[in-house]
Amino acid sequence: MFTEYKPNKGYDEYFSAADQPRSALRPLLSSLGQLGLDELNRNHAAAGVLLRRLGATFRLNDSGGQGGERILPFDPLPRLISNDDWQRLEEGLLQRLEAIDLFLADVYGPQQILRDGLIPREDVESSQGWRPQLQGFKPPLGRWCHISGLDLVRDGQGAWRVLEDNLRCPSGVAYFLENRRVMKRMFPSLFSGRTVQPIDDYPSRLLQTLRELAPWTDTPKVVLLTPGVFNSAYFEHSYLAQQMGIQLVEGRDLICQDERVWMRSTAGLEPVDVIYRRIDDDFLDPAVFRSDSMLGVRGLMAAYRAGRVAIANAPGTGVADDKLIYAYVPEMIRYYLSEEPIIENVPTYLCSRQEDRAYVLAHLGELVVKAVAEAGGYGMLIGPHASPEEIAEFDAKIQADPRNYIAQPTLELSTVPSLSEGELFPCHVDLRPYVLRGRGAWVSPGGLTRVALRRGSLVVNSSQGGGCKDTWIVAEQPC
Repeated sequence: MFTEYKPNKGYDEYFSAADQPRSALRPLLSSLGQLGLDELNRNHAAAGVLLRRLGATFRLNDSGGQGGERILPFDPLPRLISNDDWQRLEEGLLQRLEAIDLFLADVYGPQQILRDGLIPREDVESSQGWRPQLQGFKPPLGRWCHISGLDLVRDGQGAWRVLEDNLRCPSGVAYFLENRRVMKRMFPSLFSGRTVQPIDDYPSRLLQTLRELAPWTDTPKVVLLTPGVFNSAYFEHSYLAQQMGIQLVEGRDLICQDERVWMRSTAGLEPVDVIYRRIDDDFLDPAVFRSDSMLGVRGLMAAYRAGRVAIANAPGTGVADDKLIYAYVPEMIRYYLSEEPIIENVPTYLCSRQEDRAYVLAHLGELVVKAVAEAGGYGMLIGPHASPEEIAEFDAKIQADPRNYIAQPTLELSTVPSLSEGELFPCHVDLRPYVLRGRGAWVSPGGLTRVALRRGSLVVNSSQGGGCKDTWIVAEQPC
């Protein structure tokens, strides 16, 4: 099956060189060889039909009410990560989130890290995620980030790095769970003879985490707040609510009275203790944030401040999602924990700094430039693939608003064999593990591996033609 497969010059996770599979991958390659490319393609097509029947779709951002529902493209060749590698990544993820939580408590509290000059005050207070309304507030259990999805990549040498922090409403976990379900049904032979860590308990662990945020009651009522059916991730909202056995609600289903949140039901008003929100801060409460919001609940923030309802993730976490603030996380780890980062950042240039900006403008054709508040692969320049017109456009954008841009080297992201046009092709991947933090902390075994299915592309986002793979944490040790 792999006789025509040619790994890229960087780090391929299946092969150390052409015709030289990594030792831990040999059993999987043998199973794939017995399956054969034709059968793999037939089962892959059947998997797409199954995902559509399961409703595992997403809506493109610009499709509005005009349709645009698509399945998230699924690739059947799994990604394998050894237990030893994974344990180290778990430690690094938990370390990073502990530091970020301490940072959020600090900047919305005493602001000592700003007073000590480790992070410029203007970098925090100019962030689109900064919410001064949260100053002085302490969330339940002192935790701000309850459900996080941090994006990891392997560089050309195979070293893991953090590419991005997703701390407001991280998405993709439903596809992470459904990928495994589809793999077990369509490709059961690939699991034969190897132990893959299970992921099925994510919904129960998520529900437990959410319930722990309401220590004032032994029987907390939890709901999932969605913007509605036209949101790009609505499938995930409904899927998670169903898996947890909780109500899926919109803002119009909730009402605030006497600093409590209530849900309208056929039996009258029911008290709500925990809201797993999947809408942005701006739309949570028109009395505090955007006055024109039709998605949130008037009075919600008053109930939150009174300690009568918990919100996951806490409003205000978006300041740590800012790609400029991301650059400071290694310093946060040293400052708050007196430790060295276990997982390093990707080297990052801040265009708000004059020296960095001069370097970026002189090397736009070599760098990846990102708008600090954009997501989904939007607002980005990939210098080596950009036209002279695109480079000139970003030059002007950076000079007009340098705070809004960072730049990073164009990494040779690791590749995993994937089906592309019916053939096996080395496609670039990243990884989004999910971390739950209530009274304790838990990291999903593996996560959502996103794959750039367009040949030669470095962009893995579904909105930009990316797909996903099942991720296996296994006992074998890759070489």
